[in-house]
Amino acid sequence: MNLDALLPRLTELPPWLTYVVLGVGAAVENVFPPIPADTVVLFGAFLAGLGQADPWLVLASTWAANVIGAVAVYFVARRYGEAAFASGPGRWLLHPGQLERIARFYARWGASALFLSRFFPGVRALVPVFAGVSRMRPVAVAVPLATASFIWYGALVWVGAVSGRNWEELKAFMERAGGPLGWAGAVILVLLVVWWVRTRRAR
Repeated sequence: MNLDALLPRLTELPPWLTYVVLGVGAAVENVFPPIPADTVVLFGAFLAGLGQADPWLVLASTWAANVIGAVAVYFVARRYGEAAFASGPGRWLLHPGQLERIARFYARWGASALFLSRFFPGVRALVPVFAGVSRMRPVAVAVPLATASFIWYGALVWVGAVSGRNWEELKAFMERAGGPLGWAGAVILVLLVVWWVRTRRAR
């Protein structure tokens, strides 16, 4: 996402359309992780810092859209995930024994995993999928997911709205703050791959 090219266009949009675009950008991460919701949120906060958006509306639009997107992914996985992994390519990705292990993990740690995952890019898009496949209760999914997202996005909006008059400085801040989280997310993904290989062999 080239935000430097997007900036002039967003500043020319009507306010209501700006919030719609920010919300869509925040939601897309749930189905296409390479588009970072964090950057979208911080960009909206930057507009708030310029006085071209309301920080509370930036937070509300991005937070609600991202949470709704994640919960929608959960419901799709809950409805179709088990059948998808039962045959075809899905069976190659996760066999029944692995699905049982995931279900046991979510039965014990699901809420904590959902809460913590919202702070790690890349990982956050996967966790609602397996929560759905594991058939966690909707409330048990939505509450920790929404709470963690509100905390994280609220912090980003506050930083951007308070000091967000220089986009280059905000990008540098995001790189500093997001770097360790990105590396932590990468480590988690590597551990998931190791788990997949080991449990696959144990079939």
